Amino acid sequence: MQKLLQPFYDRDTVLVARDLLGKLLVHKTAGKARIGKIVEVEAYLGPHDRASHSSKGPTPRNQVMFGPPGRAYIYLIYGIYCCMNVVTEAPGHGSAVLLRAVEPVQHVTGRTQGPGLLCKAMHIDRLLNGHDLTGDTLYIAASFDARPITIVAKPRVGVAYAGDWVQKPLRFYIRDNPYVSRK
Repeated sequence: MQKLLQPFYDRDTVLVARDLLGKLLVHKTAGKARIGKIVEVEAYLGPHDRASHSSKGPTPRNQVMFGPPGRAYIYLIYGIYCCMNVVTEAPGHGSAVLLRAVEPVQHVTGRTQGPGLLCKAMHIDRLLNGHDLTGDTLYIAASFDARPITIVAKPRVGVAYAGDWVQKPLRFYIRDNPYVSRK
């Protein structure tokens, strides 16, 4: 599998978000390579984006978002679910792409629609927070499937508190994919 390299992530967050669709999320653990095709994502554009964890500046929780691009930002929600983001753009920018859903490809069991369920099914937890996505344990690779995809843009999910940012079309998914969490 051809891993995505650091320059892929060091670009505009919206472009990275759209380009992640159809790519393969790979987590090698317990002697297995768990692989899922990324089918839904959300872009978080930095401190000026009121829906972003980086909107209040660096904190111990979100510090990874301000680091180099191509890192995994993994955090806990509701005290039980991990969510995985891919850090984008230059260090200090504070932007990332949330992985919302994957289509199981290999060794992935359980539901994968929704960021918490995706991490549970892929065995991704906070121990991988800050992990370099160009390494050998957790990474994103080009897809084997060369068929074209149609991308749908909609508002993000669960950001009602974000003022003007609520309706911005920063959630992207592959049209007609049955693993998309919300249509």
